[in-house]
Amino acid sequence: MRRRNFIKNTVLGALTPTFLNNQNLWAKGNIDQKLLENDNVLVVIQLNGGNDGLNTVIPINQYSNYKNARSNIALAENKILKVPQSELIRLHPSLKNLAALMNDGKGNIVQDVGYPNPNFSHFRATDIWHTASSSTEVLESGWAGRLLALDHPNFPEGYPSVKYPHPLTIQIGSVVSTALQGPLYSMGMSISDITNFYNLIENADEPVPKTLAGKELEYLRRVSKQTNKYSETIKAAALKVSQQKEYPNLSLAAQLKIVARLIAGGLKTKIYYVRLGGFDTHSDQVVASDTSTGSHATLMANLGDSIKAFQDDLKFLGVADRVLGMTYSEFGRRIKSTASLGTDHGVAAPMFFFGEKVNPSYFGKPTTIAASVGNNENIPMQHDFRAVYASIMKYWFCSNSVEMKSVLFQDFDTIPLVTGSVCGYVTSIEPELTNARLKVYPNPVQDILNLRFISEGGQNSIQLLDMKGTEVIPEIDEEMEAGSQEITLNVSHLNSGIYLARFRNNDYQEVVRVLKK
Repeated sequence: MRRRNFIKNTVLGALTPTFLNNQNLWAKGNIDQKLLENDNVLVVIQLNGGNDGLNTVIPINQYSNYKNARSNIALAENKILKVPQSELIRLHPSLKNLAALMNDGKGNIVQDVGYPNPNFSHFRATDIWHTASSSTEVLESGWAGRLLALDHPNFPEGYPSVKYPHPLTIQIGSVVSTALQGPLYSMGMSISDITNFYNLIENADEPVPKTLAGKELEYLRRVSKQTNKYSETIKAAALKVSQQKEYPNLSLAAQLKIVARLIAGGLKTKIYYVRLGGFDTHSDQVVASDTSTGSHATLMANLGDSIKAFQDDLKFLGVADRVLGMTYSEFGRRIKSTASLGTDHGVAAPMFFFGEKVNPSYFGKPTTIAASVGNNENIPMQHDFRAVYASIMKYWFCSNSVEMKSVLFQDFDTIPLVTGSVCGYVTSIEPELTNARLKVYPNPVQDILNLRFISEGGQNSIQLLDMKGTEVIPEIDEEMEAGSQEITLNVSHLNSGIYLARFRNNDYQEVVRVLKK
């Protein structure tokens, strides 16, 4: 493999942009799109492996049936924690710090979240959650990527710039989540690991071995710093924060500490993804002599203690009212436990939301458990996870119904996850593009769409795509003379919603959002 190809396909240093279809992320282009209307930030915590929701949120009103179904792993009734959101549930005893947030009105629970016809493969189930697809369809783009593409359809052309110097999304980890993939390009970037982040802001590097591989690693680090155009912005934001609250020595806490520092440092990134693994607890989920201890208890403590430290730090840094946090897992576990002190892959699991502006409620009802439970019985779904995404869009990012349907492809009932004051205003009209070569009108459009563009000559391409990235009208691809050109498209047959008009001419590309009535 050539060195340049190795570099292009490898995670580099602390900060890594995403490349797609061998096209450089930093191609030229001009944009003047609005940002999402407010300064709100979403922090997503992935509980990787399938969290056992029934030992996380316990239906105390059915405790005898719960204990009968999983007698070898059931939590003792006198150890589980009360929360004011409902008298009918309790929390795992290791979630004491998350329970403290609940008691302060800074958290809520959405019970038994899943989707119809669930898939029990870790990879496929994660893909479904990230792309917001049904279980029977495969999508290439992610829900968060499509959301951000509404306001940044031309990304990554012209980014970063003086006007938009900050990453749109950040993943803590070497691989950018599929959730951040837009209809055309990934909207995200990664901070590959904790050590490299601090090396970046301290201008330090871990020593490399005095071998040929060590020389290659040193070279890769140097190239990474030279080519990553967001690194200086991230570094500047981090250096604005000189003091933070104390965090526990936990893997999730270390990730959230970075997120808090970047938010407080002024980074305008809208969505952060972090990850806590280890939830695939088929066996040894608990210690037989004390079921409140064991691997799941350790994970619960990591989660609750990290969230509480993060929330305390956000308040200390003066940015807590801008941040909404959420947890999710790709699926839950079955009702009945295994003989090996574990649980098998299941359907639904609870989600937690936390922050200064959450609606401190309990959404749903306690998980129903029969007196007699078979080995393969599952927790029934109460909420579709896409309804949760729709609720985030509506109540936190102030999206309208057309935008919500364009991202999720159908209408979903929403849940008032946060206080109504957050989005209590009418969004402004999107400003016109400036210094652009593509004009689309009328916009909104009903039947006939006109696209006027300036060609440099040579090959020109016009596409109209839906938010999945699928062509809805055959591509126009032909040679044209230099100068102003115009084409007309009949869009009367298209469903109402948001589409992307994409113009390419030689190495120039521009994308404009189109609203179909």
